Amino acid sequence: MKLTKPRLALICGILCISIFPILVKLKLAPRLISAFYRMAFAVTLLLPYVLVSKNFKIPTLKFTLLAALCGILFASDVAVWNIAIQDSSATQASLLTNLSPLWVGIGSFLFLKSKPATNFWIGTIVSLFGMVTLVGFGFFMELNFNQAFLFAVLSGILYSIYLLVSKNVLSKVDVLSFMTISLLASSIYLGILCYTLNQPFTGFSNTGWFVLLLQAVICQLCAWLSISYATQHMRATRVSLSLLSQAVITSVLAWLFLEEQITLQMVFGGIVLLFGIRITFYDKTISLKKLFSKKLI
Repeated sequence: MKLTKPRLALICGILCISIFPILVKLKLAPRLISAFYRMAFAVTLLLPYVLVSKNFKIPTLKFTLLAALCGILFASDVAVWNIAIQDSSATQASLLTNLSPLWVGIGSFLFLKSKPATNFWIGTIVSLFGMVTLVGFGFFMELNFNQAFLFAVLSGILYSIYLLVSKNVLSKVDVLSFMTISLLASSIYLGILCYTLNQPFTGFSNTGWFVLLLQAVICQLCAWLSISYATQHMRATRVSLSLLSQAVITSVLAWLFLEEQITLQMVFGGIVLLFGIRITFYDKTISLKKLFSKKLI
């Protein structure tokens, strides 16, 4: 598989975003406030750069509004995912949120000109099987269908809508301008929401502030500048499915820093998941008819 710039950017983005569940699980700040400062700190760092370097270009009203909508969608996704992670197990929240490739595939089929290829659906099935193996089949017997469960599912749906809309916007707007507009919209939206719900904007420990800044720089700026660039040049379905690999990286990080156990089943599940993602990058269309006919012969 040739490592083009968009693919390298996607790998970089996945690595950066994989530490997010670990940071949220530390519970050093309230859930909504954590989401707000992730966006606010990110736009505070990005805005001076794009203005001084003159890299910010105001798009047409239509695409400005769509970029702002992307910001609201992404902010809502992060907010409800934060709640899901802290109110349930990180495993349940991550698994349900990572159903987003299914929603992206369905949305692409219904609304985008570029329809999901056969390889995408095969890769999705293989990857989801790998995800289930990684988590453990017994886990599904213990699913708690509470508010956190619904929020985790909602997070995946919001995330898939964000990817589909951003794919459309990024076809006409450069990455830096898109990120600036969407982050401003995210910050304003979450700021109003936190103020309305009487969330504390101050009073955190030095470690808490450092983690909030880390989320903004690594999990937001570095990760989503890279992923947005990849989305601009790659299929939304391929990007969404590739992001499943963050579950594997997060598991390794949880083992290193939170002393969570890694079993042989998890290793096997991770390999299957990554293999499913690899299928979507295979250039030639996989024909199930040919595969089965060869076996019969």
